[in-house]
Amino acid sequence: MSVIKTALLQHANTVDCEHNFNKTLAGIRTAAEKGCQLIVLQELHKSLYFCQSEDVNQFDLAEPIPGPSTEQLSQLAAELGIVIVSSLFEKRATGLYHNTAVVLDTDGSIAGKYRKMHIPDDPGFYEKFYFTPGDLGFIPIKTSLGTLGVLVCWDQWFPEAARLMAMAGAELLIYPTAIGWDPNDDDAEQERQLDAWVISQRAHAVANGIPVISCNRVGFEASPDEEGAGIRFWGNSFVAGPQGEILAHAGDSEEEILIAEIDLARSESVRRIWPYLRDRRIDSYQDLTRLYRD
Repeated sequence: MSVIKTALLQHANTVDCEHNFNKTLAGIRTAAEKGCQLIVLQELHKSLYFCQSEDVNQFDLAEPIPGPSTEQLSQLAAELGIVIVSSLFEKRATGLYHNTAVVLDTDGSIAGKYRKMHIPDDPGFYEKFYFTPGDLGFIPIKTSLGTLGVLVCWDQWFPEAARLMAMAGAELLIYPTAIGWDPNDDDAEQERQLDAWVISQRAHAVANGIPVISCNRVGFEASPDEEGAGIRFWGNSFVAGPQGEILAHAGDSEEEILIAEIDLARSESVRRIWPYLRDRRIDSYQDLTRLYRD
């Protein structure tokens, strides 16, 4: 299948996980009614972004995969004949948790999953407290629509992750995301951060000659800590083509079902005129396996 009609579900969340999930399920149905075949959900779409603080009670949000959420999503994928990319807080074992993307195929089966590899630890983003780094590697997931290179949020800043997915045969890159502004930053700093986020992902599309999908949340979520400023998630979900061209772009504050048509066949023609994979000097890249060149 060359052309895939894709929907990104950008929305705000509340403390009520059932409400959030029902909103997501309704959005999936709406997108499918509009003819969308691939539905991408934002990072940790069932809950608030709980990583603003370190709280052991938040581990109660985690669930196994397969589990209750994947069961509902699988049923919906099979009913509607669509592919769904979900993002869940995975409980692998007691005391072992991951930030995991899971892909449901058109027959309702779990096509595969990806455990977030790069785990941030910054003020308001204390993910190392909750998530063990992924151990599944950068392996694309084969579906009835194509081969998906699924990564998660902080992964989107690392060109190595995008390249490895492309080298393994990914036909497009998908980033469920939860990123936003610190309200204490001034307008100029906020603009620089947003620009850097969009530019870096469009660059992955260009450098690898494949489309990129990035689905982010919106809305302000207060910090559980009194000293925390909270996060205003900046939305701006977007789809870029294999030359980094913007195919669809959502706003920064409104809930939205962003729809775009992605032509996977364009990657073939783009890679013919920009053959980056051909001209890579793998004989000279050994230092990339070092943390830093001292």
